[in-house]
Amino acid sequence: MATDTAIFAGGCFWCMVHPFDTYPGIKSVISGYTGGHVANPTYEQVSSGTTGHTEAVKITFDPDIISYRKLVDIYWHQTDPTDASGQFQDRGDNYRPVIYYNSPEQKQVAEASKAALQKSEKFKQPIVTQIEPAQPFYPAEEYHQDFYKKNPLRDQLEENGGRAQFKKEHWDNGKSDTPLK
Repeated sequence: MATDTAIFAGGCFWCMVHPFDTYPGIKSVISGYTGGHVANPTYEQVSSGTTGHTEAVKITFDPDIISYRKLVDIYWHQTDPTDASGQFQDRGDNYRPVIYYNSPEQKQVAEASKAALQKSEKFKQPIVTQIEPAQPFYPAEEYHQDFYKKNPLRDQLEENGGRAQFKKEHWDNGKSDTPLK
C-alpha cells in the first residue's frame, strides 16, 4: 500500500488533528513544528516566536482512499484563510496558516484550490494562506499528540475559542467536508 504525506499549519495544532483523524484513508496525524531555522525545536522555543516555526500537522494518508485535494478541502474548512497573523485566539507567526507542499503536484492542487476559494467570493478579504515548500518537520512532544483524545474538555475549549463559530458562519454550518465550488 502506497502512502503520501501532507503538512498543514492552521493555528494551534491541537485543533488540527481531529478534523483529519476521522477520515478513512488517514494513517496518522502528527502534531509538530515546521518552517523554522532551529533543528528539533521544543514547544517553548516555538512559542517564543524566535525559531520561525509554525505549529503544524503532518498527515500520512493512502491516496487510493483519500486524495490530497480532499485533504486541502478539509484544511480550508478548519481555518480562517483571511488571517495571516494567526488563527482565532492563537496569535503570532507560529500560528499562521500555511499549506506546505511535498511535490509539484501538491503545489498545483493547493494553488488551484486557493484560487478557487478566492474566486468563490466566500470571503470579502483576500485569501492570505501561504503555500510553501515543505521543510523539515519535527514531531511535537508526546503530550501534544492526539490531544483531542487525551484532553477532550480542553480540546472543546480550544474549538470554542472562535474556530467553531467561524466554521459555522462561513463553512455551511460547520460541515468540514463541503467541497469548494
